[in-house]
Amino acid sequence: MRILILIAAMIVAAPVLGLGGVYLLSDAKLRDVTRDPPFDAPIPTDAASIEHGRHIARTRGCFGCHGQQLQGKNFDEQWDWPERAVAPNLALYAREHDNATLEAAIRQGIGANGKGLVSMPSYNFTRMTDEDLASLIAFLRSAPVVEIDLPKPKLGWIARWSFVTGEETHFAEWADAAPPLRVDAEAEPQRAFGEYLAMTMCNECHGLDLRGATLWDAVTPDLIIVSAYSREEFEKLITTGVAMSGRELGLMRLVAPDRFPELSEQEIDALYLYLTSLVDEPVPDGVFWRP
Repeated sequence: MRILILIAAMIVAAPVLGLGGVYLLSDAKLRDVTRDPPFDAPIPTDAASIEHGRHIARTRGCFGCHGQQLQGKNFDEQWDWPERAVAPNLALYAREHDNATLEAAIRQGIGANGKGLVSMPSYNFTRMTDEDLASLIAFLRSAPVVEIDLPKPKLGWIARWSFVTGEETHFAEWADAAPPLRVDAEAEPQRAFGEYLAMTMCNECHGLDLRGATLWDAVTPDLIIVSAYSREEFEKLITTGVAMSGRELGLMRLVAPDRFPELSEQEIDALYLYLTSLVDEPVPDGVFWRP
């Protein structure tokens, strides 16, 4: 009888122990991050810097993910991985956390709890300069706080299991994998500026190296395609998401009108110069965003 009770207890306990193991192992994966020295650049308070920060926030997609009033957004209906993705109220978050915590989330993919983030594309901001980041923080702290009811984010067991198996990686690892800027700013200032813009705007969707990505059942093209566009056609593409053929380009059609109409002529010129120069560059092999 005692043996039967023991067997029954083991049968009941096995799933609980299994889930506990998944939780502990996935949590260990999320905590396996290497944090850079704390960000200590001064945060400006002048109107010009705050306006520049607003420009950064708009062109890098903060409003698209966190809401047009930075009030936060629940992605329940758009995403099913993780179980519940919630972009926080960014104006409130910027006030509640210090500069180092904000920088770690924005550029390193590390949350305030010390864990790797799973739905913040920090790799898109990894190469952002201290000056631009400081202006961005200044703007976020100046933005009015519009509070709405937001549920708590939830990772879920499917996502946790994918971390245990190595099928998915958190965005601190993605940020670490972001390629360095390579164009010599002294020798080619305009092309270097275009590289900087592309590596802090375009690699969110087009692969960390801008040469295309195949992830999450989505395929985005190698930005070498810009070479097929004239300067005028490229401006239409990047500000409307409409190709030179007149075809609306899916995700680009959703993203572009929210972010890129605000780009200056100087920024578009620099982007065009850099992206058309990719035709002379080899496409890297063996990268996880293009398996």
